[in-house]
Amino acid sequence: MSSSTAVPGQSPIAETAPQSLCALEPRVPADRLVAEMVPPPRFDSVRFDTYVPDPNQPSQTEAVHVLSSFAAGLGGAHAMGSGKRRWFGRKQASAPAGPRGVYLDGGYGVGKTHLLASLWHATPAAPSLKAFGTFVELTNLVGALGFQQTVQTLSGHRLLCIDEFELDDPGDTVLVSSLLSRLVEAGVALAATSNTLPGKLGEGRFAAVDFLREIQGLSSHFRPLRIDGEDYRHRGLPEAPPPYSDDQVTRAAYATAGASLDDFPALLDHLARVHPSRYGALTDGITAVCLTDVRPVPDQSTALRLVVLADRLYDREVPVLASGVPFDRLFSDEMLNGGYRKKYFRAISRLTALARDAKGLVAQ
Repeated sequence: MSSSTAVPGQSPIAETAPQSLCALEPRVPADRLVAEMVPPPRFDSVRFDTYVPDPNQPSQTEAVHVLSSFAAGLGGAHAMGSGKRRWFGRKQASAPAGPRGVYLDGGYGVGKTHLLASLWHATPAAPSLKAFGTFVELTNLVGALGFQQTVQTLSGHRLLCIDEFELDDPGDTVLVSSLLSRLVEAGVALAATSNTLPGKLGEGRFAAVDFLREIQGLSSHFRPLRIDGEDYRHRGLPEAPPPYSDDQVTRAAYATAGASLDDFPALLDHLARVHPSRYGALTDGITAVCLTDVRPVPDQSTALRLVVLADRLYDREVPVLASGVPFDRLFSDEMLNGGYRKKYFRAISRLTALARDAKGLVAQ
């Protein structure tokens, strides 16, 4: 819709009305899923020297040193040649000796993804020989390509980085563990992160034991690297801004080129009709997401879809401006105390950060 468009009761403030995510139904070919396995735009420019360790947390400085050395050690000849011959049945390859992976073990917002992306950037190999994706994106890749084709596609890589390894879906965990076993045999180095369960924060317990137990036979290939610290997204920062009015959100959407504007309940309904592997494509070209009538999500399936959307928006640094309830009231107490609680706490943390980013969209 072009031509001057006015918000009801207001003078025209934009040449083009905001888009609606509910009107978009993207189709994502499998080759795009592979090509997009790189650090998200938010982490394009991060490096080890841009990570600012908390001086009160020596484990953060130690992590930078260990990961820098790990990256440098991946510059040699890749074992993939023997792995390929093994794959086609001509020669059996032996698994590399010693730990062939690192597991970044820590709570929310201590910079694990920053460090994981820095490892990807620092590894001396062409981008086409390195893969970076979330656990969910990796399972989506297997769904798109099939297990055997995914093994063949990734076996030639020097490094596979998996962010937000999920420990709450036994089926997917077994699937990914089987995939990683095949990739380790082919000489691929691994790096992974996952989050501490919120109920264990402050108790000195992190997720390494759970992670190594779930991946079972792969545990010997991972060196756990503990990273202590508080959530940097809230370190020294003001509280998230309170929700705005429907009128403020609507006006901001019309005044912001490339913004989307949707009623929150309608968007939740739309997400049920779009596969989560397409949520990234759903936000292509969107500069800001404006939502009216944000309210608590009604059920767990809806909540989990919203978590994936929050991850994709956070990866792409898309600010979120909203009216209705604050983001820390999206999920019920039952959800926040249940098996998927780490996902919900992550979504709250990330949406809060994006809400801060959106403050400049509202006219003062």
